[in-house]
Amino acid sequence: MGKQDGYPLRSPRNRTHDLAAKAIDQVEDGIYVIVAVLLVVAGVFALWGGLIKLVSDMGQRPFDALAVVTHLLDNGLILFIIAELLHTVRVTIQERTLVVEPFLIVALIAGVRRLLLVTAQLATGSPVFSWGRQGIEMTVLLALILGITVALVLWHRFHIQPAAGK
Repeated sequence: MGKQDGYPLRSPRNRTHDLAAKAIDQVEDGIYVIVAVLLVVAGVFALWGGLIKLVSDMGQRPFDALAVVTHLLDNGLILFIIAELLHTVRVTIQERTLVVEPFLIVALIAGVRRLLLVTAQLATGSPVFSWGRQGIEMTVLLALILGITVALVLWHRFHIQPAAGK
């Protein structure tokens, strides 16, 4: 800690600021660790629930392949979201700063997940597409996915990596 992290820890008047800043850093790290543990627990439950659902779907008669694929995609993408959030917490602890890119990736995965689920629901429903609630939702999701993709491309293109050549 200190000046290399981007902020001075010492107050010009006394060293109380240094002690308070270190205490706040410890509390902040503790909260991040608790969030990471909760994400790991959520990931274990999501994996377990997905496996149970897969076994249940495979044992049903008549076998519904579309339902199996839909549940696999849904659970798999939820696991990706949890893994990416866990990665974000780890990077936040290591870098001591909030990183934008993992949040954009989580939002992109969540948008694609919902779009796939709405599409699968439409496939099992009526064969004719109509501009009902699901059509509007798909349009909004497509716009969201395109916007997040553009944001990610712009982030990669214009984000300057610190001291890469030094």
